[in-house]
Amino acid sequence: MNVALKQALTPARRPCGSLSVRVMGELCVLRCSGTLWLPAHGTLVAGDLHLEKGSAFAARGQMLPPYDSRATLARLEAEITELAPARVVLLGDSFHDSRSIGRMAADDRAWLDRLAQDRDWVWLEGNHDREALTQADGEAVSGLPGRVVGDMELGALFLTHEPMQAARPGEVAGHLHPCARVVAHGRRVRRPCFVTDGRRLILPAFGAFTGGLNVLDAAIAGLFAEPPMAAALGKDRVHALAWAGLV
Repeated sequence: MNVALKQALTPARRPCGSLSVRVMGELCVLRCSGTLWLPAHGTLVAGDLHLEKGSAFAARGQMLPPYDSRATLARLEAEITELAPARVVLLGDSFHDSRSIGRMAADDRAWLDRLAQDRDWVWLEGNHDREALTQADGEAVSGLPGRVVGDMELGALFLTHEPMQAARPGEVAGHLHPCARVVAHGRRVRRPCFVTDGRRLILPAFGAFTGGLNVLDAAIAGLFAEPPMAAALGKDRVHALAWAGLV
């Protein structure tokens, strides 16, 4: 790893247990919840909520507890309460499929309205929810709060759903649900994680029922010219992990 990257990726511990790094010079706070806090922009970013995944499985005869949306919204509310962001950006796949919005309970829909009140609420289109969100006039469908965009620029950062093979500098993306696996105390531990090399950043999935892909998989590792840093989510802190120690 070159000197510039090493300096950018030397994490600073935050009081809440989060880590701060710089991506193209922008201060990025990697929070224990899996959200990204951009203090210079007053913006909270979360990826891959997959709301109503439980009800989607139920519709196909696979029964999961129908509380994933409520659990995910509760976690998101906790972040909003603590940080009071002026803007919330959801990086796509906020809904699990094209019918998720219609399946949401009325109480959960009202909860979304309360969370979005008095702040800029931005839905990025993902591969799972593009059909559900897209309207010709760019407004959120079915009475959802906020606005819908394909991607957006924020300072030196470029927020999008799916990482591009030829990365745009400052890319912040989701989609891949990265997880890091290490051996600790004689057993393997697997945790959702951030992945960054100081040029781009991939967020873990935020939703309650989301799975994960090992960061050593070519779909993730192949996006980085040099070994990146994995920042794994712990109970009360984010752990910076050396790439060479992952399994």
